[in-house]
Amino acid sequence: MSEMWSRLKPRKLWRVVWRDLRQGSRERIECGSCDSRHPRRVWWPIGGRLHGVRLRGLWYCKPECLQGALAEVLGREQAGVRRETTVSHRFPLGLLLLSRQQLTAEQLRSALERQHAAGEGRIGDWLLHLGFVSEAQITAAAARQWACPVLRHETASLGAGRFLPIPWSLLECFQMIPVEFAESTRTLLMAFSEGVDHTVLYALEQMLGYRTQACFVCPSILQKGLQGLAGRDGTKDVVFDRLEDAGECARVIASYAAKTGAEEVRLAQLGNQIWIRLEGEGRAGLNLVLRSPGTVGGKAAGMQPFRLARGRAG
Repeated sequence: MSEMWSRLKPRKLWRVVWRDLRQGSRERIECGSCDSRHPRRVWWPIGGRLHGVRLRGLWYCKPECLQGALAEVLGREQAGVRRETTVSHRFPLGLLLLSRQQLTAEQLRSALERQHAAGEGRIGDWLLHLGFVSEAQITAAAARQWACPVLRHETASLGAGRFLPIPWSLLECFQMIPVEFAESTRTLLMAFSEGVDHTVLYALEQMLGYRTQACFVCPSILQKGLQGLAGRDGTKDVVFDRLEDAGECARVIASYAAKTGAEEVRLAQLGNQIWIRLEGEGRAGLNLVLRSPGTVGGKAAGMQPFRLARGRAG
């Protein structure tokens, strides 16, 4: 190819370049909402960029077009808010500790009676409160329930700065924290202390473009890591607690996208919350978090996403 270009005379070379530019100027991109067509010129990388915003593989030419598409997407997401489902196939935590000879039958029975009398709390919390087991034993048993490794890690290394694009409110809500990132495999290791929600891991993969893997850490270690991230400087997360109407949510997101000059809007549902990330070339992204009505402290009232144990035996 380089030899062919070198044999062309300057005048002929300019004719070839001009022909390619004219062919490129006739290429058009279609808006995903209004169906209008806009030229996709090959010299835009030099003189500017195609104005508009991408959302889930489609391009929208105007804020009004983006707002309409967002209202449709958000309407589907909010209608499909996932409720808590019971996981029945996991071996009960109490019986697991009993089988590992870390707990006696009498201790387990006593903890279950206290749990039943109180009418609340997880069996793991009651066992820990009564001093029958240690936090490390509870964590190891929970990790075995979920077939995940246990991380024995220094607190200071949890939540490294490169993972700050994940909103802190979501980390706190789902009791998770980023641990490390393997560049060679583009895999993000996320630590949990209560349980693993695989739909949340999938949402992280869609938003960040990484593979994810889960591990367990002791709750005290995870809490210290979250506290460290809570005091980070320069956070730009914007959280909305009561935006019930999909059209109003779409208007707010489109307005932020226009103000920040975003080129792409990424959106994913995590439990009863929706995470929106506004991306722009050469600029730091902005996180928006929409919480469903009835959310208290990041969790829906009466909703406990994670449990160390379920059922009468844990």
